[in-house]
Amino acid sequence: MSQSVRAVERALDILLCFSMERPTLSLTEIAEQVGMHKSTIHRLLATLESKRFITRNQTNGLYQLGFLFFELASIMLHDLDIHRWAMPYLEEISLQCGETVDLAILDNSHVVYLQVVESTQRVKIAAAVGEQLPAFCTASGKAFLAYLPEKLVVQILAQGTTKYTENTLVSPEDLFKNLRQIRELGFAISEQEYEKDINAVAAPILDANDCPVAAIAIVGPSYRMSRDRMLELGELIKETADAIAKDVGMAALPVILPRITTPCMDENTN
Repeated sequence: MSQSVRAVERALDILLCFSMERPTLSLTEIAEQVGMHKSTIHRLLATLESKRFITRNQTNGLYQLGFLFFELASIMLHDLDIHRWAMPYLEEISLQCGETVDLAILDNSHVVYLQVVESTQRVKIAAAVGEQLPAFCTASGKAFLAYLPEKLVVQILAQGTTKYTENTLVSPEDLFKNLRQIRELGFAISEQEYEKDINAVAAPILDANDCPVAAIAIVGPSYRMSRDRMLELGELIKETADAIAKDVGMAALPVILPRITTPCMDENTN
């Protein structure tokens, strides 16, 4: 491996140290995570900072991801043309039900939120655009898993199932039973499975091969989102997901959305 390639790998390792849980890091913390000397890390950080990949807080000396990532993400989202075909649907559902509505894709074992239309109510729940949450215990994530080949679901669950609340399903048996129910209903329900007092209902947007390429969800506080209410909203969200697929053209969906959102495509072609 050439020295230049090794330097690129080290720089990428540094960037991957940052997460939603740890958005800011010290030089020492980065060096410990990457396993390199501070002097080497400091030189790489200086280069990343000069290119706006990293910024350093002058007050406390902590590092965080730079605004260049936001610019790059904006370019990607614009290229996906999500605003054109998804936003009107999300806004209409939010207007009808009065709750937050979001659009997510699957990235390995997590869902990533691409669009969020927040509820106008005083008490509301909303993920941040770009936020990642576990797929196995969220409505959007389970809407994906229910339509993936069992082999892929097993691989995803093998990466870990943390019991976040007393309602979180963690055993493969319970999860697969739940996924079968979701497939029968056509939509997924999460009753305080990831976070207490938060409920959600989601449906997958399927391509021509019934492969999930995205999911839309309605999210709200549990006192407003009872099970009966979620069953009612589930029909609405399912109809909307189907309408989006037809509007865009089911065959074109894998092209419009990132490849990572169509994991069963590779499975079907093997």
